[in-house]
Amino acid sequence: MASIFTKIIAGETPSHKIAENEQFIAILDAFPLVKGHVLVIPKKEVDKIFELDKDTYSGLMSFAYDIARGVEKAIPCLRVGIAVIGLEVPHVHVHLVPLNTMNDINFTQPKLKLSDEEMTETANKIKSYL
Repeated sequence: MASIFTKIIAGETPSHKIAENEQFIAILDAFPLVKGHVLVIPKKEVDKIFELDKDTYSGLMSFAYDIARGVEKAIPCLRVGIAVIGLEVPHVHVHLVPLNTMNDINFTQPKLKLSDEEMTETANKIKSYL
């Protein structure tokens, strides 16, 4: 069964896309911990990160590196944190989270509710630094 990410990749479900190439896509998290929270996703549908072949894993991290650099320039933060949880969607994805406090990457905290306009503005700002 296709995950929500597979549907986003196929263009069946809307998203706020940051970047995309043949193997990977980066989108704003629809339920962000903080403004600028990005998901980096391989297009290949695999459940667990360590089930990826090494080339795809390395490519995912390289793609995430470039996106994180843009996030750090676009969103006021002390650094960009990275997390791989994988329990909520059975499709590998890396969270890039702008951090100013340790709580910014606490996945048990309430999620932000940003307007579509705020999401579009945030996506465009990050894209401008890539």
